[in-house]
Amino acid sequence: MSANHTSKLQHLQQLANSIKFPRNMVLGAATASYQIEGAVNEGGRSPSVWDHFTRIPGNIADGTNGDIACDHYHRLEEDVALMKELGLTAYRFSICWSRILPNGRGPINEEGVAFYERLTDLLFKAGITPYATLYHWDLPLTLQEEGNGWLRRGLVDDYINYVDITTQRLGSKIKHWTTFNELFTFTWWGYGLKEDAPGFGGGAKAALAASHHALLAHGRAVPIIRRNVPDAQIGIVLDLNPVTPASDTIADLEAARRFEGCQNRWYLDAIFNGQYPADMLETYKTVLPYIEETDLHEIAQPLDYLGINIYRRSIIKDGTEFAPVNFERHLPEGKYTQMGWEVHPECLYDILQYVNTNYAPKQLFITENGAAFSDTLETDGSIQDCDRSTYVLSHLKQAARAIEDGIPLKGYFCWTLMDNFEWAEGYLPRFGLIHVDFETQERTIKQSGRLYSMVADQLQSEMREASE
Repeated sequence: MSANHTSKLQHLQQLANSIKFPRNMVLGAATASYQIEGAVNEGGRSPSVWDHFTRIPGNIADGTNGDIACDHYHRLEEDVALMKELGLTAYRFSICWSRILPNGRGPINEEGVAFYERLTDLLFKAGITPYATLYHWDLPLTLQEEGNGWLRRGLVDDYINYVDITTQRLGSKIKHWTTFNELFTFTWWGYGLKEDAPGFGGGAKAALAASHHALLAHGRAVPIIRRNVPDAQIGIVLDLNPVTPASDTIADLEAARRFEGCQNRWYLDAIFNGQYPADMLETYKTVLPYIEETDLHEIAQPLDYLGINIYRRSIIKDGTEFAPVNFERHLPEGKYTQMGWEVHPECLYDILQYVNTNYAPKQLFITENGAAFSDTLETDGSIQDCDRSTYVLSHLKQAARAIEDGIPLKGYFCWTLMDNFEWAEGYLPRFGLIHVDFETQERTIKQSGRLYSMVADQLQSEMREASE
């Protein structure tokens, strides 16, 4: 190891040791079913929209798919053991709808239920709390083909049926439930654009219809989960950005306001206030979906927590993207990840403050935060990733700052546990705390994972001392 790297590592260790959290802070890692499970034709699973989308030439940057991914389906014991080695107290994962109900509805697939029961049992044995997401983008293909997926209002009923069955079967074990992951991304990028599955490309009209139906499905799911799991903690996960205008011109100020309304307020106002923002209703007036009189009341169900996925800030100027939102992203000078996302740790604090000030959820979680950077394989077999290590620790520092300022942040989940299939980018970007050799499936904890473990171990040590 070079002297330069030794110096960097010592600095990072000092940073890790300086991060202080309350003893009840949850520190975990997050994944999604299609990105890690593999075994797409095993255990009774049927195809999802992502299985279909990856087969279309040009959709995935490196021409790959999630057929094997991290082979997590066959490696549960090994992967949970690695979580324990990292010192995680929680694991956020998603349930594959088409493993539970291969036809989207109808007969239950017992092998699929058993897979998640086995995962949950292993987590409990390792002292790790499961946090389950019911929908992380992998809609059963059969339901997509019936009527363009989330563009069909009737899909709400199918989702509720799936939620009812899944929480009945797994609710005795899993107490933390998330209804949806990132409504903005999967509706705008999958239905408005062609970037993600199902690649519909219907513009704002399609994105807003999918968004409304998913929000309605969320609202109707909450009482079902409460009935099936009376002691459940229920929330939803949104991908949010702090938004600032690129300049003080009227055009940029208005564009920033529209973008903030598109990504943040459209979802937050519906969930917490039971209404869509008036300015965005005006912006969208020619592309609004059908909305029944009682829909917004159903959407605004009381929640136990809000999960926030945060990767960057948005500096916005007037432009032509996402018509009629009409914005363009300004990219200032600075450091960027492999995804082209600016590294700006303060964005984590800023978005927590924004949400807490304007919506005051009971509890907040950072449910995803992480970075894609290249890794360096050392001669001793270790994986060095100073950029990712710095990113994670500097964002954890901002999380601790938020708690000190009275924001009810209860947990942080790093994205991601291990390198995986990164949606339309394939296997090119690596976000993991754990390196995966996709040829051999060998796992190696990276430097970033070791440093994250330092923070987690310090927290658990304080918890043990307090209980003695």
